[in-house]
Amino acid sequence: MGLEPRLHPLVLLGRLAGKGDLAKSMAVRREESARLSRSLGWTVMRPGPEPAETIDRQVPAEGGSIRVRLYRPAGVGPFPLYVFLHGGGWCVGTIDERDPRCRAISAGARCVVASVEYRMAPENQFPTPPEDCYAALLWLAAHVDELGLDGSRIAIGGESAGANLAAVVCLMARDRGGPRLCHQWLDVPATDATLSQSGHRDVRDGYLLDRDVIQDYTDHYLADPALVTEPYVSPLLAADHSGLPPAWIMSAEFDKLRGDADAYAKALTEAGVSVQSTRLAGHIHPSFAFTRLLRSSLEYENRAIAALVAAFAGT
Repeated sequence: MGLEPRLHPLVLLGRLAGKGDLAKSMAVRREESARLSRSLGWTVMRPGPEPAETIDRQVPAEGGSIRVRLYRPAGVGPFPLYVFLHGGGWCVGTIDERDPRCRAISAGARCVVASVEYRMAPENQFPTPPEDCYAALLWLAAHVDELGLDGSRIAIGGESAGANLAAVVCLMARDRGGPRLCHQWLDVPATDATLSQSGHRDVRDGYLLDRDVIQDYTDHYLADPALVTEPYVSPLLAADHSGLPPAWIMSAEFDKLRGDADAYAKALTEAGVSVQSTRLAGHIHPSFAFTRLLRSSLEYENRAIAALVAAFAGT
Protein backbone atom coordinates (compact mmCIF):
# COMPACT_ATOMS: atom_id res chain seq x y z
CA MET A 1 0.00 0.00 0.00
CA GLY A 2 1.00 3.63 -0.17
CA LEU A 3 2.13 5.84 2.66
CA GLU A 4 -0.47 6.41 5.40
CA PRO A 5 -2.20 9.66 4.27
CA ARG A 6 -1.78 11.42 7.62
CA LEU A 7 1.99 10.83 7.45
CA HIS A 8 2.47 12.87 4.26
CA PRO A 9 2.75 16.27 6.04
CA LEU A 10 5.20 14.85 8.62
CA VAL A 11 7.36 13.28 5.94
CA LEU A 12 7.41 16.54 3.96
CA LEU A 13 8.24 18.53 7.09
CA GLY A 14 11.01 16.07 7.93
CA ARG A 15 12.51 16.39 4.46
CA LEU A 16 12.59 20.16 4.77
CA ALA A 17 13.80 20.29 8.38
CA GLY A 18 16.45 17.60 8.02
CA LYS A 19 18.62 19.41 5.50
CA GLY A 20 22.00 20.25 7.00
CA ASP A 21 21.41 18.32 10.23
CA LEU A 22 24.58 16.26 9.86
CA ALA A 23 26.71 19.40 9.95
CA LYS A 24 25.45 20.21 13.44
CA SER A 25 27.13 18.96 16.59
CA MET A 26 25.55 16.01 18.34
CA ALA A 27 24.84 18.23 21.35
CA VAL A 28 22.78 20.56 19.16
CA ARG A 29 21.00 17.65 17.52
CA ARG A 30 20.12 16.23 20.93
CA GLU A 31 18.63 19.51 22.06
CA GLU A 32 16.65 19.89 18.85
CA SER A 33 15.36 16.33 19.19
CA ALA A 34 14.31 16.96 22.78
CA ARG A 35 12.63 20.26 21.84
CA LEU A 36 10.72 18.58 19.01
CA SER A 37 9.63 15.83 21.37
CA ARG A 38 8.43 18.34 23.95
CA SER A 39 6.39 20.17 21.32
CA LEU A 40 5.00 17.17 19.43
CA GLY A 41 5.36 14.14 21.69
CA TRP A 42 2.03 14.40 23.49
CA THR A 43 0.35 15.42 20.21
CA VAL A 44 1.25 12.26 18.31
CA MET A 45 1.51 9.77 21.21
CA ARG A 46 -1.33 8.79 23.50
CA PRO A 47 -0.22 9.84 26.98
CA GLY A 48 -1.02 6.65 28.84
CA PRO A 49 -2.66 6.76 32.27
CA GLU A 50 -0.88 8.18 35.27
CA PRO A 51 1.01 5.33 36.98
CA ALA A 52 0.47 4.61 40.64
CA GLU A 53 4.10 5.54 41.22
CA THR A 54 7.03 6.83 39.17
CA ILE A 55 10.46 6.80 40.76
CA ASP A 56 13.97 7.43 39.46
CA ARG A 57 16.87 5.36 40.75
CA GLN A 58 20.58 5.78 40.18
CA VAL A 59 22.08 2.46 39.16
CA PRO A 60 25.82 1.70 39.23
CA ALA A 61 27.52 1.15 35.88
CA GLU A 62 31.14 0.87 34.81
CA GLY A 63 32.80 4.21 35.53
CA GLY A 64 29.73 5.92 36.94
CA SER A 65 25.98 5.54 37.31
CA ILE A 66 22.89 5.77 35.14
CA ARG A 67 19.30 6.73 35.79
CA VAL A 68 16.52 4.15 35.62
CA ARG A 69 12.90 5.35 35.79
CA LEU A 70 10.38 2.88 37.23
CA TYR A 71 6.68 3.05 36.33
CA ARG A 72 4.52 1.05 38.74
CA PRO A 73 0.87 0.17 38.06
CA ALA A 74 -1.86 0.24 40.67
CA GLY A 75 -2.34 -2.88 42.74
CA VAL A 76 -0.26 -5.24 44.81
CA GLY A 77 2.90 -6.85 43.48
CA PRO A 78 5.12 -8.57 42.82
CA PHE A 79 4.76 -7.31 39.26
CA PRO A 80 6.44 -8.59 36.10
CA LEU A 81 9.20 -6.33 34.76
CA TYR A 82 9.64 -4.85 31.30
CA VAL A 83 13.00 -3.15 30.67
CA PHE A 84 12.59 -0.42 28.03
CA LEU A 85 15.43 1.08 25.94
CA HIS A 86 14.72 4.26 23.97
CA GLY A 87 15.95 4.79 20.43
CA GLY A 88 17.91 7.60 18.82
CA GLY A 89 20.84 6.08 16.97
CA TRP A 90 22.77 5.49 20.23
CA CYS A 91 23.37 9.26 20.21
CA VAL A 92 20.12 11.16 20.91
CA GLY A 93 16.90 10.62 22.81
CA THR A 94 15.94 10.61 26.49
CA ILE A 95 13.72 8.61 28.79
CA ASP A 96 11.47 11.68 29.08
CA GLU A 97 10.67 11.48 25.36
CA ARG A 98 9.19 8.00 25.77
CA ASP A 99 7.34 8.72 29.00
CA PRO A 100 3.91 8.41 27.28
CA ARG A 101 4.73 4.99 25.86
CA CYS A 102 6.14 3.64 29.11
CA ARG A 103 2.97 4.73 30.91
CA ALA A 104 0.84 2.95 28.31
CA ILE A 105 2.86 -0.27 28.56
CA SER A 106 2.87 -0.28 32.36
CA ALA A 107 -0.89 0.15 32.53
CA GLY A 108 -1.69 -2.14 29.61
CA ALA A 109 0.51 -5.03 30.71
CA ARG A 110 0.15 -4.39 34.46
CA CYS A 111 3.89 -4.52 34.84
CA VAL A 112 6.66 -2.33 36.16
CA VAL A 113 8.42 -0.62 33.26
CA ALA A 114 12.07 0.26 33.86
CA SER A 115 13.20 2.89 31.34
CA VAL A 116 17.00 3.04 31.14
CA GLU A 117 18.92 6.27 30.50
CA TYR A 118 22.06 4.65 29.13
CA ARG A 119 25.05 6.84 28.32
CA MET A 120 25.24 7.81 24.65
CA ALA A 121 27.79 8.26 21.90
CA PRO A 122 29.95 9.93 20.82
CA GLU A 123 31.00 10.77 24.39
CA ASN A 124 30.33 7.17 25.38
CA GLN A 125 30.94 4.93 22.41
CA PHE A 126 30.49 1.17 22.12
CA PRO A 127 30.53 -0.85 24.33
CA THR A 128 29.26 1.62 26.94
CA PRO A 129 25.57 1.79 25.85
CA PRO A 130 24.93 -1.99 25.81
CA GLU A 131 27.01 -2.51 28.95
CA ASP A 132 24.97 0.19 30.71
CA CYS A 133 21.75 -1.56 29.69
CA TYR A 134 23.05 -4.92 30.86
CA ALA A 135 24.19 -3.37 34.16
CA ALA A 136 20.65 -1.99 34.63
CA LEU A 137 19.18 -5.45 33.99
CA LEU A 138 21.55 -7.03 36.52
CA TRP A 139 20.73 -4.39 39.14
CA LEU A 140 16.99 -4.78 38.65
CA ALA A 141 17.23 -8.57 38.86
CA ALA A 142 19.26 -8.28 42.06
CA HIS A 143 16.69 -5.95 43.69
CA VAL A 144 13.42 -7.67 42.79
CA ASP A 145 12.32 -8.07 46.40
CA GLU A 146 13.02 -4.45 47.27
CA LEU A 147 11.24 -3.23 44.13
CA GLY A 148 8.27 -5.59 44.35
CA LEU A 149 9.13 -7.43 41.13
CA ASP A 150 8.65 -11.01 40.00
CA GLY A 151 12.14 -12.13 39.00
CA SER A 152 10.75 -15.05 37.00
CA ARG A 153 8.94 -12.67 34.62
CA ILE A 154 11.41 -10.25 33.08
CA ALA A 155 11.17 -8.99 29.48
CA ILE A 156 13.14 -6.42 27.53
CA GLY A 157 12.55 -4.30 24.46
CA GLY A 158 13.16 -1.06 22.66
CA GLU A 159 12.86 0.94 19.46
CA SER A 160 15.40 1.25 16.64
CA ALA A 161 18.81 1.63 18.33
CA GLY A 162 17.05 0.75 21.58
CA ALA A 163 15.81 -2.45 19.94
CA ASN A 164 19.39 -3.13 18.87
CA LEU A 165 20.48 -2.74 22.49
CA ALA A 166 17.65 -4.98 23.70
CA ALA A 167 18.69 -7.73 21.27
CA VAL A 168 22.31 -7.32 22.38
CA VAL A 169 21.38 -7.52 26.06
CA CYS A 170 19.56 -10.79 25.31
CA LEU A 171 22.80 -12.12 23.81
CA MET A 172 24.79 -10.87 26.81
CA ALA A 173 22.40 -12.48 29.30
CA ARG A 174 22.64 -15.80 27.46
CA ASP A 175 26.42 -15.64 26.98
CA ARG A 176 27.19 -14.51 30.54
CA GLY A 177 24.68 -16.61 32.43
CA GLY A 178 22.63 -13.54 33.32
CA PRO A 179 18.95 -13.19 34.20
CA ARG A 180 16.53 -15.36 32.26
CA LEU A 181 14.39 -13.23 29.96
CA CYS A 182 10.96 -14.41 28.87
CA HIS A 183 10.40 -12.04 25.92
CA GLN A 184 12.14 -9.53 23.67
CA TRP A 185 10.06 -6.82 21.97
CA LEU A 186 11.95 -5.27 19.07
CA ASP A 187 10.38 -2.39 17.16
CA VAL A 188 12.15 -1.39 13.90
CA PRO A 189 15.42 -2.91 15.15
CA ALA A 190 18.86 -2.16 13.75
CA THR A 191 20.47 -5.60 13.71
CA ASP A 192 23.23 -5.28 11.08
CA ALA A 193 25.54 -2.27 11.28
CA THR A 194 27.15 -3.19 7.96
CA LEU A 195 23.99 -1.72 6.35
CA SER A 196 23.86 -4.63 3.92
CA GLN A 197 20.28 -5.85 4.44
CA SER A 198 17.60 -5.48 1.78
CA GLY A 199 15.84 -2.43 3.21
CA HIS A 200 18.85 -0.22 2.55
CA ARG A 201 18.52 -1.07 -1.16
CA ASP A 202 14.76 -1.32 -1.51
CA VAL A 203 13.53 1.71 0.47
CA ARG A 204 14.53 5.07 -0.93
CA ASP A 205 15.59 8.07 1.13
CA GLY A 206 13.04 10.63 2.23
CA TYR A 207 11.05 8.82 4.93
CA LEU A 208 12.65 10.41 8.03
CA LEU A 209 15.56 7.97 8.21
CA ASP A 210 18.00 8.29 5.30
CA ARG A 211 21.07 6.17 4.73
CA ASP A 212 23.50 9.02 5.46
CA VAL A 213 21.82 9.57 8.85
CA ILE A 214 22.09 5.88 9.74
CA GLN A 215 25.75 5.88 8.68
CA ASP A 216 26.43 9.05 10.66
CA TYR A 217 24.96 7.60 13.85
CA THR A 218 26.93 4.40 13.35
CA ASP A 219 30.15 6.36 12.83
CA HIS A 220 29.55 8.27 16.06
CA TYR A 221 28.74 5.06 17.94
CA LEU A 222 31.84 3.10 16.92
CA ALA A 223 35.42 4.20 17.57
CA ASP A 224 36.61 1.76 14.89
CA PRO A 225 34.58 1.02 11.74
CA ALA A 226 35.76 -2.60 11.92
CA LEU A 227 33.49 -3.06 14.94
CA VAL A 228 30.41 -3.23 12.69
CA THR A 229 30.74 -7.02 12.56
CA GLU A 230 30.93 -7.49 16.34
CA PRO A 231 27.87 -9.46 17.54
CA TYR A 232 27.21 -6.98 20.34
CA VAL A 233 27.04 -4.26 17.65
CA SER A 234 25.28 -6.33 14.99
CA PRO A 235 23.28 -9.06 16.76
CA LEU A 236 22.29 -10.54 13.39
CA LEU A 237 25.95 -11.51 12.89
CA ALA A 238 26.20 -13.55 16.10
CA ALA A 239 27.44 -17.07 15.40
CA ASP A 240 24.60 -18.63 17.37
CA HIS A 241 21.07 -17.38 18.03
CA SER A 242 19.82 -20.38 19.97
CA GLY A 243 18.70 -20.06 23.57
CA LEU A 244 17.47 -16.48 23.16
CA PRO A 245 14.07 -15.29 24.46
CA PRO A 246 10.96 -15.55 22.30
CA ALA A 247 10.70 -12.45 20.16
CA TRP A 248 8.10 -9.97 18.94
CA ILE A 249 9.62 -8.09 15.98
CA MET A 250 8.07 -5.23 14.04
CA SER A 251 9.17 -3.59 10.80
CA ALA A 252 7.67 -0.74 8.76
CA GLU A 253 7.08 -0.66 5.02
CA PHE A 254 8.86 2.65 4.35
CA ASP A 255 11.83 2.04 6.68
CA LYS A 256 15.35 1.24 5.59
CA LEU A 257 15.71 -1.02 8.65
CA ARG A 258 12.90 -3.31 7.58
CA GLY A 259 15.40 -5.81 6.13
CA ASP A 260 17.28 -5.87 9.45
CA ALA A 261 14.06 -6.86 11.21
CA ASP A 262 13.19 -9.53 8.65
CA ALA A 263 16.67 -11.02 8.69
CA TYR A 264 16.76 -11.16 12.48
CA ALA A 265 13.35 -12.82 12.65
CA LYS A 266 14.59 -15.42 10.15
CA ALA A 267 17.84 -16.02 12.06
CA LEU A 268 16.01 -16.50 15.36
CA THR A 269 13.43 -18.82 13.78
CA GLU A 270 16.14 -20.96 12.20
CA ALA A 271 17.81 -21.22 15.62
CA GLY A 272 14.60 -22.58 17.16
CA VAL A 273 13.50 -19.35 18.84
CA SER A 274 9.77 -18.58 18.79
CA VAL A 275 9.16 -15.40 16.77
CA GLN A 276 6.12 -13.28 16.04
CA SER A 277 6.98 -10.91 13.21
CA THR A 278 4.82 -8.18 11.70
CA ARG A 279 5.26 -5.39 9.16
CA LEU A 280 3.22 -2.19 9.40
CA ALA A 281 2.01 -1.36 5.91
CA GLY A 282 2.16 2.32 5.01
CA HIS A 283 4.33 3.21 8.00
CA ILE A 284 7.70 4.92 8.36
CA HIS A 285 10.46 4.35 10.88
CA PRO A 286 8.98 6.23 13.88
CA SER A 287 5.29 6.17 13.01
CA PHE A 288 4.46 3.09 15.10
CA ALA A 289 4.72 5.46 18.07
CA PHE A 290 2.14 7.88 16.64
CA THR A 291 -0.62 6.29 18.68
CA ARG A 292 -2.71 9.45 18.95
CA LEU A 293 -2.29 10.42 15.31
CA LEU A 294 -2.89 7.03 13.65
CA ARG A 295 -5.44 4.38 14.56
CA SER A 296 -3.19 1.73 12.97
CA SER A 297 -0.34 2.74 15.31
CA LEU A 298 -2.60 2.47 18.35
CA GLU A 299 -3.87 -0.91 17.20
CA TYR A 300 -0.30 -2.08 16.71
CA GLU A 301 0.75 -0.97 20.18
CA ASN A 302 -2.23 -2.75 21.72
CA ARG A 303 -1.27 -5.96 19.91
CA ALA A 304 2.32 -5.67 21.05
CA ILE A 305 1.25 -5.09 24.66
CA ALA A 306 -1.06 -8.11 24.41
CA ALA A 307 1.91 -10.20 23.27
CA LEU A 308 3.86 -8.96 26.29
CA VAL A 309 0.97 -9.92 28.59
CA ALA A 310 0.89 -13.38 27.01
CA ALA A 311 4.63 -13.76 27.50
CA PHE A 312 4.33 -12.88 31.19
CA ALA A 313 1.39 -15.27 31.58
CA GLY A 314 3.25 -18.12 29.91
CA THR A 315 6.33 -17.92 32.11
